[in-house]
Amino acid sequence: MKICIFGGTFDPPHLGHLLIAQTICEAEEFDKIIFIPALKNPLKSNGIASSVEDRWKMLEIAVEGNPHFDISDTEIKRGGISYSIDTIRYIKKEHNLKRDELYFLIGSDILKNFHNWREPLKILEECQVIVALRPGFRPSSVPNWILSEIQFANISRFELSATHIRKRWKENKTIRYMVTQPVWEFINKNSLYL
Repeated sequence: MKICIFGGTFDPPHLGHLLIAQTICEAEEFDKIIFIPALKNPLKSNGIASSVEDRWKMLEIAVEGNPHFDISDTEIKRGGISYSIDTIRYIKKEHNLKRDELYFLIGSDILKNFHNWREPLKILEECQVIVALRPGFRPSSVPNWILSEIQFANISRFELSATHIRKRWKENKTIRYMVTQPVWEFINKNSLYL
């Protein structure tokens, strides 16, 4: 079994998330990509606009029908601030995985702050960190002790952000082709991001 954890706020889950997940799943031959919405992201204290229930529902809608995509509520059930090391250990134990069977997907924009995370060395020991490149990434901004332990994903770059989508929605601009139609309908029906 080869599993990849994909955590985030997913507010909203957008086509960039889905494209990266599908592409990396194929490139790395993962059995599953497990999307894990954060209850409280320690690095985005003011970046979550929607309730956890709305973010969960949007994620369910977004990944529906893909046999390689699952969602885990481990961070929601655990409560409090969502630390990646706790989630990695939980998923590893739950699925009885070895280090080389568990991957943790992050974007290169997040990698530059990885050294500030809770127990970054332990994360690197518990699983294989795989990084999707984002425009503007400079390896020189990341300490060598991290660069030597991670794997860069061999996939195309996709540039789309939830922050940009929420901003466009507030400005009454289209987010078509940025989220799936069912997610757009959910956002609209529930008056999110207004």
